[in-house]
Order: sequence, then structure tokens, then C-alpha cells
Amino acid sequence: MSGWLRAGIVGRPHGLDGSFHVISPVAGLLAAGESVRVAGSDRRIARRAGFEARPILRLEGDEDRAAAEAMRGSEILVARDRAPELGPDEWWADELEGCTVSDSGRDVGIVTRLLELPSCEVLEVARAGGGDALLVPLITDAVRDVDLERRVIDIDMRFLGEE
Repeated sequence: MSGWLRAGIVGRPHGLDGSFHVISPVAGLLAAGESVRVAGSDRRIARRAGFEARPILRLEGDEDRAAAEAMRGSEILVARDRAPELGPDEWWADELEGCTVSDSGRDVGIVTRLLELPSCEVLEVARAGGGDALLVPLITDAVRDVDLERRVIDIDMRFLGEE
């Protein structure tokens, strides 16, 4: 884990003033006036429009469409210490990515990413033996334990219909 959290990705420009759409925004991290890092440069959010699931941002110093287009595809990072506190049984995606997944000690695979589906968030797991990725919903019936210190997530394969 680094000192930065991915808050989204710079999407297509919006209008002519340097504003852009944010792809895959993380709720609560992109407020007007906040500092962010984009393409290696620390910037402040000058304007925020849209809504939580589809924000539109403009960064200080970017005042035309070409500036927004030049950043397209870049990650938007927020300092971890500026992020809101998470509740119990909540994690940032980067804390879970790369964790080993097991079922009562039997190796299942590695978390490649966290996906936000309409009903819940799911772990995408690259299976140890290859094949299609395993999707594990982040619900108590499927996930028995998350141990971030050991970087291990214990799941119930039977609940997932895998045994």
C-alpha cells in the first residue's frame, strides 16, 4: 500500500474550460478544493459538478479542452491521510488487490481487482490453477475473514457453488 488512493481516472473532456468526466470515481474522495495528484503533478480541484457516480472536475491551471484531453486516461490520486475513515469490514481496493485467497487454508488464487456491481462489491480472483476468474461477493456468507496483515482472505467455496 502506498500513501495514495486511486480516486478515479481522467475521462473525456467536458466543455471547453478544461473540465473532464471521471471514470470509476471513488465516493467521497473528489471534493472541490481538495488536492489530487494527476500525471505526477499535485493539483487542486477548482470545480466539481455532476453527481457522486458521475462527477465532472476541473483542476486549477487547466483552462481549455486541450489540457483535459492531455490528461485523459491518467489516474487521479488522493493522499491516503486525507481520505475519510472507513467503518468496520470496509477496505480500500488497493488493500485487497494482491491478497492471497484461500478456502480454509487451500489456495484459491490472488485478488486482481475489486469490482463495483449494482448489488455489491466483488473480488475478482485469478485462480491458482488458471481458467476463468472467480468472482467473490464481499458478503459475510462468501468471505469468512480478511487479514490485511497477512494479506490473506478466507472464503467459502461451497457458498459460491464451486464444490
